[in-house]
Amino acid sequence: MNRASLCVVLLFLGTARAQTGRARPPSNLSAAWAEYYAARYQVPVELVEAIIDEESAWNPYAVSSRGAAGIMQLMPGTAARFGVHNRLRVDENIRGGVAYLAWLKRRFKGDLRLVTAAYYVGEHPISLRGLDYSSPDVQGYVQRVSRRYRARRIARTGSARKRAKVEVTNEKRQTFTPVVARDPDGDR
Repeated sequence: MNRASLCVVLLFLGTARAQTGRARPPSNLSAAWAEYYAARYQVPVELVEAIIDEESAWNPYAVSSRGAAGIMQLMPGTAARFGVHNRLRVDENIRGGVAYLAWLKRRFKGDLRLVTAAYYVGEHPISLRGLDYSSPDVQGYVQRVSRRYRARRIARTGSARKRAKVEVTNEKRQTFTPVVARDPDGDR
């Protein structure tokens, strides 16, 4: 198979977006990049993951019919604005997408509903009309991301609580037995 045919096949396979509502599990590397850049840009990692779930279902080669590409579905202008040279490189795409989310978070004073809507349609319509934006498509997108975000928050805090409970339980079970060094002569 020649190089051009391979590119066409990869693009064809990458165009499918998550229409079923089920995202495939992220690769360890993709999840690590998402967590790293979320911490670096002070954006909730659950929001980053929820947007990736909705945008590409963690498919780094996803390409939309409107021209968005990569795991966070960056448009060419947004990618250029945030220094992304190759939208299909997972690390660059996630960095650019999370930088954009951080910028939107500052612009909309932390209102994650507006941030999510602006990520989907751009900041200009949301700046003008907020969530009064009349598109049912945008409202549906915000609701789907919000559900995913809440589910991830609950899962993350639930597993953190469970881990803390296990650690406390393990601490209680551990016993401390002092070891007394004995002198070879039998004296203490």
